[in-house]
Amino acid sequence: MHVIVDGFGGDPEQLSDENVVRAILDLYPDEMGMTKIAPATVVRYKGTKPEDWGVSGYVMIAESHISVHTFPERCLIWADIFSCKDFDAVPLVDDLRRRFGLREMQVNILERGLEAPAASGQAPQPTAALGGAA
Repeated sequence: MHVIVDGFGGDPEQLSDENVVRAILDLYPDEMGMTKIAPATVVRYKGTKPEDWGVSGYVMIAESHISVHTFPERCLIWADIFSCKDFDAVPLVDDLRRRFGLREMQVNILERGLEAPAASGQAPQPTAALGGAA
């Protein structure tokens, strides 16, 4: 399962806080019932454009990874929560909305797993199972 979150209208102070990103990356694996296999890595970066600075972080889990990228000047966050096992995405998406004060979110869920999809001849399509305005 791969949950892809684009969040808009967030609180720039929260989006620029490395500790908020680190807390998410430390908390989510346990909340998902997954196994963290390395400490979270969180860095502050500056892009080539002044408004492209932000905080990026990721944590490796035995089942795949979780990553977060913030853009405080744009009030924007991108997050990927990817696991070969199913998990309940709703509490995680709600937590991202709350922690960053997001006014709007686009959430796409790709079904992923360890088994090959049925031989239908068609590629799996993304589904927008969650999201919309706050």
